[in-house]
Amino acid sequence: MWHRRHFLRAAGAAMASATLAPAGALADAASTGAASTGAAAGAVPTIAYDSVPDPVRMPTDMYLGECSGVAVNSKGHVFVLSRGDTTGPAYGAAAAQLLEFDPDGRFVREIGHRLYAWSFAHAVKVDAADNVWVTDKGSDMVIKFTPEGRVALVLGRKQEAADELTAPLKHPNPPLPAVDGYFRQVTDVAWDAAGNSYISDGYINSRVAKVDRDGNWVKSWGERGTGPGQFHTPHSIAVDAQGLVYVADRSNRRIQVFDGEGAFKRQFTIDVPVPPGARPVIGDMPDEGAIAAGTFAPGSPWAICISPGPDPVLYSSDAYPGRIYRMTLDGRVLGVLGQAGRQPKQFGWIHQMACPTKDTLYVAELLNWRVQKLVLHA
Repeated sequence: MWHRRHFLRAAGAAMASATLAPAGALADAASTGAASTGAAAGAVPTIAYDSVPDPVRMPTDMYLGECSGVAVNSKGHVFVLSRGDTTGPAYGAAAAQLLEFDPDGRFVREIGHRLYAWSFAHAVKVDAADNVWVTDKGSDMVIKFTPEGRVALVLGRKQEAADELTAPLKHPNPPLPAVDGYFRQVTDVAWDAAGNSYISDGYINSRVAKVDRDGNWVKSWGERGTGPGQFHTPHSIAVDAQGLVYVADRSNRRIQVFDGEGAFKRQFTIDVPVPPGARPVIGDMPDEGAIAAGTFAPGSPWAICISPGPDPVLYSSDAYPGRIYRMTLDGRVLGVLGQAGRQPKQFGWIHQMACPTKDTLYVAELLNWRVQKLVLHA
């Protein structure tokens, strides 16, 4: 989560480097002959939609915190990753809880209660075999649960509590060299048809890691920067039916696309005009420095997902002006929906989306402590 201090820190870093804005990245792509597009084309239609009331219902005396993740399995069960059930001080508290709900929104169970990896929840995904995967930004770990809720695979390693040097990770620029098998504030995971995992890593490491179906480290690609194949906060990741890997390069305000070996294919930005009167759901209006830093720039991708089936679409969300963009896989915007706010059909920092069908979206919101189920009109 980004508080005001992160906002100002990012703005200062952007103005110091003068290359964080995506224009430099687009120029680099053009100079190497790589495909690069801006995903704006004339008037973009507004998509009508409904928000289904109470898509998940908590038991009495149990509450959601910031909802950092949401996923749906093949049976329609909904998994919510929440920064709830916290204990400890305001800073440094353990804040991660994985909850399952049936298709009617009834609470089923909590998975991994007091799990050793729980520290600061980031994203949850369900693979083709209904295994549930969680990325924890605080412990630098990725955990795979079986459909029954047992731990099946552990990737990464958290710091040892007994180590006198254990402390919050630093954010040097440039970052320290990445190490195979270890993550630094990992963000998300996705898979190809062969079962390889692609892991976006993350707030400190600026790369994508590839791990095979047995958990063996295969390779990684990327480093901090603005050029093709470089990243600044790879925040969300998805893989299409052809095995192409889509990375939400959030602070560079773009989506990059690679093959499964890390070869750069294309990139695009979302350049839909901000509607008059739009306001952020919290905080001041983004100034030029904050927009240059990328995270709160219009169209900056916080979360992405690709719908299944023969005619897939790509969805991406931003924090300001708080919209969801429906796109083709090459980045052409088909329509937009939503705005920042706290009421139903408004959004407070969508952190993750699940799109089980082309016209159904589940969105997890940080600021509003909730999940919404959206049904788009034809």
